[in-house]
Amino acid sequence: MTRKAGFPPVVDAETRVLILGSLPGEASLAAGQYYGNPRNGFWALLESVLDAPLVALGYEDRLAALRARGVGLWDVIAEAERPGSLDAAIRDPAANDLVALVETLPALRAVAFNGATAARLGTRLLARLKGRLALIALPSSSPAHAARRFADKAAIWNGLRDWLDAIPARGG
Repeated sequence: MTRKAGFPPVVDAETRVLILGSLPGEASLAAGQYYGNPRNGFWALLESVLDAPLVALGYEDRLAALRARGVGLWDVIAEAERPGSLDAAIRDPAANDLVALVETLPALRAVAFNGATAARLGTRLLARLKGRLALIALPSSSPAHAARRFADKAAIWNGLRDWLDAIPARGG
């Protein structure tokens, strides 16, 4: 089975909230984009959090809008074997060096995990930084996670605003 690898982090020195997924799914890998599956609710959820249009933007403009608000993206898993896109199918994962990345982000206040797999693995990897950073588990934005309605997910995701309220939007 072929190993699948994720994307580089989308961060800068002003990143205050880092959102970590598990590993990009098939549609995202094919598109070469974080949350590239049009059925994934990620961009709509962040549109609600940031109260800014994201869904209608092109990918690079979406990333620029996130950076302008202090939001970064990456994944907990650097690479793994996985047929299809379900986290339950992940085998032999190799973790990204989350601690090393966090150490390069002086403004970071919180790490949010998109889904249970990211939260389980990421919380373990960042355990020694728990007193310094808020570690926040979020319901998955994946279309496979249909146990919660979008509105219920959005209500939980909107809690990220508490970490972003003090962050003025930067030019862009």
